[in-house]
Amino acid sequence: MAKKSKKQQSGGTPATVALTAAGVAYTVHSYDHDPSHPSYGEEAAEAMGVSPDRVFKTLVADVDGTLTVAVVPVSGSLDLKALAAAVGGKRATMADPTLAERTTGYVRGGISPLGQRKRLPTVLDDSAAAHPTICVSAGRRGLEVELAPGDLAKLTTAVLAPVGRG
Repeated sequence: MAKKSKKQQSGGTPATVALTAAGVAYTVHSYDHDPSHPSYGEEAAEAMGVSPDRVFKTLVADVDGTLTVAVVPVSGSLDLKALAAAVGGKRATMADPTLAERTTGYVRGGISPLGQRKRLPTVLDDSAAAHPTICVSAGRRGLEVELAPGDLAKLTTAVLAPVGRG
């Protein structure tokens, strides 16, 4: 079952609360966030000593007027055309950061695909399936959650598709 830190025992983040409520096994990893680091995701991978292809970043895009979540490895980038195609859309652009924060309930660099204020269509890069576990933001900078990619896909009703570029 889940390993809980003191923060989680007192409620945790919406992401960890959602995982606990679903009965999903997960592990929380926390680290001291350095605001001067150029990449939130790479910082997380370095701090946890985890390969960047197992640490996934949560990006919010606008696909034909619908906010859509893409979860891709921090070692690469998001292919916007592939994201649009994965959800049956024509065109995707990165969402306005303020709108992404307001819609998900999380701050940039801490947006989790789990426990969002408003459930958005989600696409998980299919490379996640190659790993027994992956790490995603647990809902704030300096906090990651490790779980099976199948559990993440199930909880977010994500489509698996090749949306990451290496």
